[in-house]
Parts: sequence; C-alpha cells; structure tokens
Amino acid sequence: MARDRRPKGKLVRKFGENIFGNPKFDKLLNNKPYPPGQHGMSRKKVSDYGIQLKEKQKLKIMYGLLERQFRNLFKKAERMKGVTGDNLLQLLESRLDNTVYRLGLASSRSQARQLVLHRHITVNGKIVNIPSYTMRKNDVIQVKEKSRRLTVFHESLKSVRADNMYPWLNIDKAQLKGEYLYAPLREEIPVNIQENMIVELYSK
Repeated sequence: MARDRRPKGKLVRKFGENIFGNPKFDKLLNNKPYPPGQHGMSRKKVSDYGIQLKEKQKLKIMYGLLERQFRNLFKKAERMKGVTGDNLLQLLESRLDNTVYRLGLASSRSQARQLVLHRHITVNGKIVNIPSYTMRKNDVIQVKEKSRRLTVFHESLKSVRADNMYPWLNIDKAQLKGEYLYAPLREEIPVNIQENMIVELYSK
C-alpha cells in the first residue's frame, strides 16, 4: 500500500504545528519554529490558492490519506446532507484507524493503521483489517483477545489523561475497548483546519 514517505519532522515544521499529535514534535517545533530549508525564514505572501492547497495538504497528511483517497472522500462528503466541510471532517473522524488512535490504543494514526492491518482490532466482535472502515453508531472497538498482552496498547494508553477525551467515544482502558457513540459535530473535532478553504479549492 502506497504511503507518504516524507520525513514527518519536516512536514510538522512546514505546517508550523504538530499535525501528527506525537509529543516529540512539540519539542521539535520549539527548537525550530520555522519551515525547513535554507529559505525557511522567508515571509513570502501566500495567495488564496496557496492557502487552500496548504489546508488540503495538511488535512490529507494529518489523517494519512493519498490524493485519490482524499478526493473520493470529498466527493462522498458532497453527496451527504449538510455542510460539505463538516461532512468531510466527520468522515475522516469515523475511519477505524482514526478511532483506534482517538481511543488511545495507538500513539499515532500511522501506528493505528498498522495495528488494524495486522488484525489486532475487532469491531462488534469481528476482526476488521480495513483502516478506512467507517464506524457506525454504537459500534464497539476492542483489541482482540490474543493481542491484549502487547505492550504497544498499554504504552499508548498511558498517555491518555482522561476516560472521555472525546464526547463521541466511550473508553474502557481495562478492557482495551471503546464504543463509537455517534458521528462527531464539527465543534467537537479538535483539528486546526479551515475546511471551507478545501471546499473552495475543489469547487473550482
């Protein structure tokens, strides 16, 4: 499966924020709060198109999607009722790999994707190895029984500060289990994105 292989540290510096959520990148941004490259300190004015493109790239990279996957998801968001930008973020958040990450069972979305692909995760008692699987109301996510001793899950959960960090999820740390209660509202999704810019970009 094709993936974006660019160094994550450079991507974080490019966007000026920790888009991957890993604490190690906070330290990197503190030490190097400017874009990579010899012209990183320049303050060139960015056009509207440049801003739109940057927002799309940031969101795409943040959730680990390639261009075709992202475009298909956008088309699906357009067909749904409601605001297209809100729908897009809702679809991204409802992916299985993202849900595993949000529950704290993985320290990053890329790690969550690998755990799903390696058949460590069940949905409603059945193994699901498709990272893009769309969660539905009241779906139950759990680490399969044979995988519950793996240190990766327990180490990841140590960084989860509360049992209900996200209102659309229920977390049971002891059982390595969670429940997807409902599709989150835009104001509940903690991403620094101007989704209207992405909608404008694709509307041209």
